[in-house]
Amino acid sequence: MSTKVTIVLQDAPYGNEKVWNALRLSQAFITTGVGVRIFLYGDSIFSAKKGQTTPTGYYNIGEMMADLIKKGSEVRACLTCSKARGIAQEDFIDGAVIGNTMDLANWIKEGGQVMVF
Repeated sequence: MSTKVTIVLQDAPYGNEKVWNALRLSQAFITTGVGVRIFLYGDSIFSAKKGQTTPTGYYNIGEMMADLIKKGSEVRACLTCSKARGIAQEDFIDGAVIGNTMDLANWIKEGGQVMVF
């Protein structure tokens, strides 16, 4: 994959369609050969939490995130945001890791498009 896109999520995984749409777009990017990096801020960290029970009428965001990771996407959850919400590394799905804002800064420095949802 020659091109990378960094997607920054900020909203909770359920309650509106921002995270769902960002993950659908991520799938489309991968299909076209574009690499995807996802950084989770605020309540979006719950998008990568293990054991999600999907509300009626919604897709399982955790399963979508796990599929993206299997396809080579990098997923990082903000350390400060995770600590504030009592979420530890072992609470995340396989492949999602706790990172920090410097990770995001480095991704952006490396180039590619940046999208914020």
